[in-house]
Amino acid sequence: MNSIYDIIVKKRHGGALTDREIRDAVAEYTNGNVPDYQMSALLMAICCNGMDGRETATLTDAIATSGEMLDLSSLGELSVDKHSTGGVGDKTTLVAIPIAAALGCKIAKMSGRGLGHTGGTVDKLESIDGFRTTLTKEEFISQVQKIGVAVIGQSENLAPADKKIYALRDVTATVDSIPLITSSVMGKKLASGAHSIVLDVKYGSGSFMKTVTDAERLARNMVEIGKRCGRRTAALITDMDTPLGECIGNILEVKEAIKTLHGSGPRDLYELSVELAAMMANLSLGIPHPTAMERAQEAVKDGSALATLRAWVEAQGGNGELIAHPEHFPEARYSREVSASADGYIGSMDAERIGLISVSLGAGREKKGDPIDYAAGIVLKKKTGDRVRRGEVVATLLTDRAETLEGAVAHFAYAYTVTDTQPERKPLIHEIIT
Repeated sequence: MNSIYDIIVKKRHGGALTDREIRDAVAEYTNGNVPDYQMSALLMAICCNGMDGRETATLTDAIATSGEMLDLSSLGELSVDKHSTGGVGDKTTLVAIPIAAALGCKIAKMSGRGLGHTGGTVDKLESIDGFRTTLTKEEFISQVQKIGVAVIGQSENLAPADKKIYALRDVTATVDSIPLITSSVMGKKLASGAHSIVLDVKYGSGSFMKTVTDAERLARNMVEIGKRCGRRTAALITDMDTPLGECIGNILEVKEAIKTLHGSGPRDLYELSVELAAMMANLSLGIPHPTAMERAQEAVKDGSALATLRAWVEAQGGNGELIAHPEHFPEARYSREVSASADGYIGSMDAERIGLISVSLGAGREKKGDPIDYAAGIVLKKKTGDRVRRGEVVATLLTDRAETLEGAVAHFAYAYTVTDTQPERKPLIHEIIT
């Protein structure tokens, strides 16, 4: 093995690490032979001096192969995965994946739980009575073969190096490094086994990447790494200055996803979900993009995508009647409305602050292991660019924890601005990178 001390010194001075040096550092740290303080030093050196494409690809592969690799070979080239870099109100997995599966894609997906201001797909699914997010490998693959989709929680044995390294990055100010973000996301995606990968890279106040420039850099890096590692990869760069859709919170978002698959959901959620599903079909099925868009829209119109969502929920033990009758979902006991203080237009929204308010209501976690109030959340009545009059309702806050409402209402006053002139509407999808 190469000396970890020498590897740190080399990267600290801006040198390019060899494949062997990178693999040794990751393997020995994962095995417990390199202490946290030395790996922290190496991560800081990478954060300060960067990595070239070869180094990033090697780091990504080292993370992917540090544990169990999911074998999706039985699904052939039809297997495809979707990943979002995280946002507020982002329930596209619940909409785009049933559409893609209805078109013939095979989606065997591992998803995470929410932490901080962003929600998690696993939490949303577990808000459906009876839904199981743990399946055996045999159940997982069999379900995908039968109905086209299965989504479970992330395996503890999948990319264990990433879990250890990410925990260090979180406390050593080394999170915002493009090579480290790329290797973390793509390492897990490679270990998950899909032949094609569609990435939703978000920018703005509610996302990790605050600027379009940073989001573009990350997206191009991840697409290039996917290519180097033999995966068909595409990325959408999408706006997260404003929450996606109108609902934030687990049951609220599931109900909004059902509404969208009925064809009557928020326009932004529908448009992004259809685009993601079309990109999945384009990469995995070879359908030309314009045709894939038409078929994705038709899957919503003819009800096949909604039927796939119900089949998926029932296959994993969930109550399918809730998909047919979402009004039967539990509702929060307490609510408060937030009203506009002036006439004008919603000039801007702080999506991150809105996400954190939803957490304070019980819809998310401030730290790992916190309990969730599945019915809690926020329903936005107005969004950026909308006309508003003084006293008109901007949002409704929902919770089973009455004591949280006063503080949440007070904080929401700082989560949006009212302006005299209507702001220019930005496109939801800024760019598509293939």
